[in-house]
Amino acid sequence: MMSNAKGDRRERELVNRLDEAGFAVMRAPASGSATERELPDVLAGDGDVFYAIEAKSSAGDPIYLTGEEVEALVYFSQNFGAKPKIGVRFDREDWYFFHPADVHQTDGGNYRVKKETALEDGDPLESLRATDGDDEDDDHDVRDVLRAVEQGVLSPDEAASILE
Repeated sequence: MMSNAKGDRRERELVNRLDEAGFAVMRAPASGSATERELPDVLAGDGDVFYAIEAKSSAGDPIYLTGEEVEALVYFSQNFGAKPKIGVRFDREDWYFFHPADVHQTDGGNYRVKKETALEDGDPLESLRATDGDDEDDDHDVRDVLRAVEQGVLSPDEAASILE
């Protein structure tokens, strides 16, 4: 399938970019295959911070993720001790990253990222590096977790265990 080859290429490109930025990076094996539970596309860590990343690319149309994909990402991240990130890339643009709680949820329970949203609100790849004394980030995470509970992505129990 054409789009799959392109997705693979984009994923490899993301791995290379993260590698250049100083992360240890791994692509999930057979991502999208019939494993028991969906794995994130990419795992990246730099010794200070760890990310589980669901990577999506598009020529220009909005990028959609299913509720299941996002739930699996959050679940895996929580158990693995990583921060969940949705990485999006539109043609002729850079990669941008979102915490799942910051992504627009459609009435159908899916998630959507529009190109202009990515450019305006997404975090660039450089921002993934842990910076020293980044204390305000912790508050942001608490808000993210609470928003995820509000959206039904996390149960209150899951949220409590994340915030402990």
